[in-house]
Amino acid sequence: MPLLPDLSQACLPPTQPSAVRASNPGATLIDALLSASAAGIIELLSPNPPGWGGTLMVGLLHSIEIALGATCLGLLIGTGGAYGKLYGGPVVRDLLAVYTTIVRAVPELVLILLLYYAGTDLINQALTAMGYQRVDISGLAAGIAVLGFVQGAYSTEVIRGAILAIPQGQIEAARAYGMSPGLLLRRITLPAMLPFAIPGLANLWLIATKDTALLAVVGFYELALATRQAAGVTKAYFTFFFAAGVLYLLLSLFSNLIIGRVEAWSRRGMPSLKDAR
Repeated sequence: MPLLPDLSQACLPPTQPSAVRASNPGATLIDALLSASAAGIIELLSPNPPGWGGTLMVGLLHSIEIALGATCLGLLIGTGGAYGKLYGGPVVRDLLAVYTTIVRAVPELVLILLLYYAGTDLINQALTAMGYQRVDISGLAAGIAVLGFVQGAYSTEVIRGAILAIPQGQIEAARAYGMSPGLLLRRITLPAMLPFAIPGLANLWLIATKDTALLAVVGFYELALATRQAAGVTKAYFTFFFAAGVLYLLLSLFSNLIIGRVEAWSRRGMPSLKDAR
């Protein structure tokens, strides 16, 4: 009896020869390059040596320190400047008008260079003239002072506008009750102006976080200078500057989250904008 041919193997798809599998070397090369590139990026951004991730984080912390200090100093200057422009004498108002006009007119980089170098030199010359020794001003203190001086001019106008937005009947009622200027400021003016001032002050905070990068031109070690240093050593400019941009973005997103909560707290008891619609 003749044997029938085995057709089980004929139903299976033909196996691809190794020569055919290797006929597309481009895809294999691209996969290898992507894997090597990802591994290289992870190694470069690692917080442990030889990675530079720890260096970037240290620079970010320095940037946050400067931005916080400059914002607090700017708020102090802005509060005093706003009160001076609203309730001060003619000389005080004129001096504050000159201050806010010059700071807002001159580019911030020029102001930073001028105040950083000329300001520290003038301080040392004044100390020498009074018989004291010259002092070495730290970069952190100088950076906070310079950016705080710039922030103060913008904060002055933001706070002045917020005070003007307060219904004058509240202030007149407080004065009729015999409140002192300090008590009026603490009980009436500051709580009432916060909802109007927070959006503008929040923008100034976000600007301050980015303005810290300008201090790299005077040699202060912050995120921009740390990024430039890492990119210059490794020649991976796109990787490190992209990573720095992501860090700035994350800082802004976190700041917006905190600012939103503070603004909601300051508007407690006030009618909602959604209800007004």
